[in-house]
Amino acid sequence: MSILLVTSSPRGAASHSTRIATEFAEKLVAADPSNTLVVRDLVANPLPHIDTDYATGIYTPVEARTQRQAEVVGVSDVVLDELFAADTVILATGFINFNISSTLKSWVDHVTRSGRSFAYGENGPKGLVTGKKVYIVLASGGIYSEGAAVQFDHAIPYLRSVLGFIGMTDVDVIRIEGVSMGPDAVTEALAKATAKVDAVVAASRDVAAAA
Repeated sequence: MSILLVTSSPRGAASHSTRIATEFAEKLVAADPSNTLVVRDLVANPLPHIDTDYATGIYTPVEARTQRQAEVVGVSDVVLDELFAADTVILATGFINFNISSTLKSWVDHVTRSGRSFAYGENGPKGLVTGKKVYIVLASGGIYSEGAAVQFDHAIPYLRSVLGFIGMTDVDVIRIEGVSMGPDAVTEALAKATAKVDAVVAASRDVAAAA
């Protein structure tokens, strides 16, 4: 199994989403020595926001692209190749202003591309990135999975929608929520997230053993 880990929190070593997602990926690799891991750290190596050269370059024949167009489309090609090569995708983000980080949004913009990750046909758009298992690891200061604040969670609905649009519909969410509510809340949130991770890893280990 090929695993793609995409981290995007600007909090570095203090990031709960990066910590849990990284531990998750490492445990999946340890569960089956044949598993491989590719890590894309969007903070250490941020993707450029899409611009005019990208918007025109993706619709320009390869041989006719300017050097700048070739460069920015080439970035998109690389992250798309990583995505297509993966069997399991782990996306980690903090909850920033009720949505995902801007660095992760740039990744989404580069992988959501007409003709590569989706196409239009007689029956409308069709996602081309299929056969993937996706895990979203989301850390938030408050509680957004239930209660009055649910309406402010634009991160998970957005990711489910855009990932589904390009063909990735098998999506699970691992929340680390309430981390701004004191040390006890942080401990509880991390424990719940770790328990969910361990359950997934155990199931993966069982599948590997059966094979």
